[in-house]
Amino acid sequence: MFINQKNINFLFFFFCFSIFSSISQTNEDVPLNNIALNENPKPISSIIFEDFSGNEIDIMDYSGKLIIINFWATWCAPCKEEMPALDNLYQNTNFKNLQIFTVNMERPNLTKTKKFFLDLNINKLQIFFDRNLNFVKEFKLRGVPTTILINKKGEEFARIIGSIDFQDKKFVQWLSKYD
Repeated sequence: MFINQKNINFLFFFFCFSIFSSISQTNEDVPLNNIALNENPKPISSIIFEDFSGNEIDIMDYSGKLIIINFWATWCAPCKEEMPALDNLYQNTNFKNLQIFTVNMERPNLTKTKKFFLDLNINKLQIFFDRNLNFVKEFKLRGVPTTILINKKGEEFARIIGSIDFQDKKFVQWLSKYD
């Protein structure tokens, strides 16, 4: 076979198209663009973090539940934008096995984080901290907001990079399959 620039361009196009096709088929039932679905859910290890009062929480104590861990910061505008919708999702009575942890990724500042929640009129969500950066290590976090979705078996099955509308009907319907 004669290899020229046209053949190379075609092979490159075909290679890229094949990759794109497989990615879109993998995420076919994911309702929003910034949700990365794991083909093979990743088991998570025991992670210790703190509630607002400084009490230790172990994520493994919540196995058997659909867990959402939302990482945020008070200076993050997209975090501020999505937090009320996340609070509304947590109040959705259609979810029976849902546990949401909103983990502030800044150095713990009780006054600042409490004001953030009060200003946004957050009713059900609680504030958590990751003082020892255990989540950063386990999930290799790169920025906020990032949301990790953990199934009832204790496996990360998806992650959301950036902000979303947690009240989006397609998202809520998709998420309910995991409850």
